[in-house]
Amino acid sequence: MPIEISQKVAFLKKIHLFRGLADDELTSIAQEMQDASYPVGSVIFEQGKKAESFYLIYEGNVRITRKQEQKEIQLARLVRNDYFGEMGVIAKRKRSATATALTDTALLVLSREDFEKLYKNTPQLRLNFELAIRSRQLARKLQFKWLRPDEVIYFLARKHPVVLYQKLILPILGIFVPIFFFYAWFSIAKFLIVAIAGWVSLLAVILWGIWLVLDWENDYYIVTDKRVVWLEKVIGIYDSRQESPLSTVLSVGVETSQLGRILDYGDVIVRTWVGRIPFTHVSHPDQARHMIEEYWERTKERAIGTEKEAMKDAIRRRLGIPIPQSPKPDTDLSSEKSAAPKPKKGTLNLLRMLGADTLKLRYEAGDSVFYRKHWFVLIQQAWLPIAGILAGIVLFGWRLIRLARLPEEALVQIKNGALTVDAYSLVVLISLVPLVGWLIYEIMDWSNDQYQVTPEQIIDLDRKPFGTQTRSAAQLENILGIEYRRIGILGEIFNYGSVYITVGGTKLVFEDVIDPATVQSDIDRRREARRSKQEAARVAAERERMAEWLATYHLNAESLRSEEEKKNQKPE
Repeated sequence: MPIEISQKVAFLKKIHLFRGLADDELTSIAQEMQDASYPVGSVIFEQGKKAESFYLIYEGNVRITRKQEQKEIQLARLVRNDYFGEMGVIAKRKRSATATALTDTALLVLSREDFEKLYKNTPQLRLNFELAIRSRQLARKLQFKWLRPDEVIYFLARKHPVVLYQKLILPILGIFVPIFFFYAWFSIAKFLIVAIAGWVSLLAVILWGIWLVLDWENDYYIVTDKRVVWLEKVIGIYDSRQESPLSTVLSVGVETSQLGRILDYGDVIVRTWVGRIPFTHVSHPDQARHMIEEYWERTKERAIGTEKEAMKDAIRRRLGIPIPQSPKPDTDLSSEKSAAPKPKKGTLNLLRMLGADTLKLRYEAGDSVFYRKHWFVLIQQAWLPIAGILAGIVLFGWRLIRLARLPEEALVQIKNGALTVDAYSLVVLISLVPLVGWLIYEIMDWSNDQYQVTPEQIIDLDRKPFGTQTRSAAQLENILGIEYRRIGILGEIFNYGSVYITVGGTKLVFEDVIDPATVQSDIDRRREARRSKQEAARVAAERERMAEWLATYHLNAESLRSEEEKKNQKPE
């Protein structure tokens, strides 16, 4: 059945690309769009073919894949209200990927000629497209290991370049320092120290500028089909990721300064149950807000639609009506990837060779995951006994060398029929005993401090060897937010940091764990699974109760109407 113009206009109003356009402009666009239907499995366009059209998904699902080095890589899995094919049309190049219908799909299609005319003559639409294209291009360049296999990035941005320019002012001014030294070298005093100072200061200014550029590039604001994420990283000092599910978003607002209004940048403030996630100094903040609001609304609509379908199925079961089979989604090409990112190997390979969980920094037992503090923390705790043992070994080795050079002396010898041991060596060996005991105690103390994530809760266990035990726990469903930080250059080099878990008005901290990003992902994944399971159970119980009422009413409605008719037919 053809899609009416009024339906197309209502559909376009929900998509951020067309925000800010008047109704007559939307009507004109809708009139140019053609309907197209694609059965499940059909190819919409192929990689390497000429880009002829722009597409919007009115109904159904579409997979975008790319062939690369004899492998097929899934780039995105798109759903209703999504769009695709715009980059090839705008850049006038061949398709860089293949689009395939995962289900029976209805599309709205705009030809290349109509799209180019619309893109050229509608500044607001062009601005909206530029923001979306920039997000997609950046998303394809970057590889975020914490993303789930089926997760799609819709919005991805850095801070506005003006932020970088402001930071570069000091290094630019600092260039006058090496200029002064070089001037002094050529004109005043040809001392080697002056030339060295000039070259050192020049190198420092250049490295400072490079560091600021990299620092600016490492901050990202991301909106996926599942969550809102703020990635912040200061090279060698700080690394953090804050996120909240889209379902927890309460509002989205924009704050701009006078300069921001002139240069079109500002802060997009996403308020959630946990608090604020600020997207500071992003380009085109109004368009960014519209994008976030669209995907937030989609999350709510999807939840409502899923509940309606489940309610229909519950009523059908009560009435004995067969439930229609819904089409199974096509297998995700990335399903071969592990849903849980694995911790980085390095140190773990050596520890795994020990064959016991005692020294493992991360290990799994059943459905639970256990973490310990990084081995660097163990070294910090046990450096004194380690230093003492190393010193004792050095002294003992030195003594053995001395004994080897003295024919009349030996480590162990018999004098006057009695077995004797070199006194110096014996003292060293005896002194090693308490040091080894101390080291074993520190290892046990370090090993006993564990963080555990089970399918139901998180646990912080602190147990002293032969002493007291402290246990803090929280249910996964009570977690309001998760954040990790790697602070300091050692945290960057050895890849360890702390994960902060907000539970009510308090925080649990998994301190100094290896690969904190993976720890955060583990907790977040299990938290979402736990919440989904509990919410599904609650909704299912409520749904079944309401379905029972409706089915009972339906089954008895006819008899009730008959009774009412008989009552009305009785003579006065």
